[in-house]
Amino acid sequence: MAMGGILGVMSLAFASVVLLATTMATDMSTVPCNGWPDYCSRKYSNISLIGTHDSAFLDAGIRFLQAQTHKNAAGTLSMCHTSCTELDAGSLARYLREVKTWLEINSNDVVTLLLVNGDNLDPSAFDAVFGRNRMRDYAFVPATSPKTLAISDWPTLRALIQSNKRLIVFVDSKADTTKVPYILPEFDYFFETPYDTTDPSFKQCTLDRPAGSSPEGKMYIVNHFLDKIPLWTSVLVPDNAADVKTNAATGKGSIGAQANLCEKVYGRRPNVVLVDMFDRGDVFTAQRTLNTYQVPGSSFGFLGLGRDTPVVEDMAIS
Repeated sequence: MAMGGILGVMSLAFASVVLLATTMATDMSTVPCNGWPDYCSRKYSNISLIGTHDSAFLDAGIRFLQAQTHKNAAGTLSMCHTSCTELDAGSLARYLREVKTWLEINSNDVVTLLLVNGDNLDPSAFDAVFGRNRMRDYAFVPATSPKTLAISDWPTLRALIQSNKRLIVFVDSKADTTKVPYILPEFDYFFETPYDTTDPSFKQCTLDRPAGSSPEGKMYIVNHFLDKIPLWTSVLVPDNAADVKTNAATGKGSIGAQANLCEKVYGRRPNVVLVDMFDRGDVFTAQRTLNTYQVPGSSFGFLGLGRDTPVVEDMAIS
């Protein structure tokens, strides 16, 4: 083959490689993580999520699930609020199967599961259920295990997705990472604001749990669901009539208003906002607002970033 022909073939091959690399880079920048391309480069500890209280609504866009567990009368670990005699929503095994099926279908999403260990069971009880349902394969184990992973050392959503460790599991009590490394102790990683709130203006963002601890180095959960005390009882019940206002993105008593207050207190936005009845109000606008870069000193709100506009990592709220 003549020299010109060889050079032509080499040039064509080089151009093809460049085109392939460019295409792959372009594709990578447009593939969403948890629904948005600009979340991919954000660390897990630098994302704000709306969480549901005892409900699995992954298809609607929820990526943080919180649920209470107890053993029912048959000894089965189940999804029960307060006790299984009041409400038994089915076994933890069935719940995990539903989450696993969803993860298999949605390969570009990271899901967090926070379990309330209502009976203070040993983590091996949860591990047995996770194991039978092959959920361990998806569960993230910190590189520092059994030591706590620093808030600045969490992987990005893209890294979690590429490694297929797309399930982050926390339990509120009795976690022991020397026994079960993927079931993480909630209060080593998070603090929470008060729950059982009856003030519709949500004018506080105090550290409630773990009592007496420091917020430094921890992510945090804002409990943004409203309760009331009916005239006929002293027992708190959800104030669902106020859900549209409580779950609004902006306005007095809204998700945005309380998140803004919390940011002033702690210098960073909430990692999780737990709500009741997420389908009432505008929780996903609130979530997108929380994940949008804000110029220091500006009012709480969007900066006009479009769906495909990347957020620069070092500009994000950390």
